[in-house]
Amino acid sequence: MGLVHSKQFKGKQAQILMLGLDSAGKSTLLYKIKFNDVFLTSPTIGFNVEMIETTAGIALTVWDVGGQHKMRTVWEDYLENADCLVYVVDSANKQRLEESKKELATILKNDKIKNVPVVVLANKQDLRGALGAEEITKTLNMKKHCADRNWYVQPCCAITGEGLSEAFQKVTSFAKSCMKAKQEAFAIFRQD
Repeated sequence: MGLVHSKQFKGKQAQILMLGLDSAGKSTLLYKIKFNDVFLTSPTIGFNVEMIETTAGIALTVWDVGGQHKMRTVWEDYLENADCLVYVVDSANKQRLEESKKELATILKNDKIKNVPVVVLANKQDLRGALGAEEITKTLNMKKHCADRNWYVQPCCAITGEGLSEAFQKVTSFAKSCMKAKQEAFAIFRQD
């Protein structure tokens, strides 16, 4: 994905919400895509926010919200203006995938995020036993939970950056479509 380095970005801005359980690798992914570098991160208490400028004429404001159990109770507070949900799973930690599936299903039932597209990042593909895209799709029951929206599952590795360019191209595409649909709905609403 092409990134633009400038002092001020004058294009459209999309709000991207990045969620997932603690230790899934959200912050590491965010800083790898933003700075193309690996940072030692500690569990996020609260949130991190970074703007990623793309060559597609859109800036992605990525909200990386902590995934510890106590933080999940406030995830709902970040849903309202999302143009795309990025949900990160540790695809090598099979013991926590059921918990991750439950949390994702809860989020997707929320009316604040109705019709918002979802990109699942199946992180930690560099680890032995990591599940691929098809297995993650089945495990998270994506076809059922995302039947009313665009969705995509991308295997990736936050350490090497593998799969991140493809993932954020999809995020950008989905966010642009979502923003367009919101504008059209608003225009119709204003006419009534």
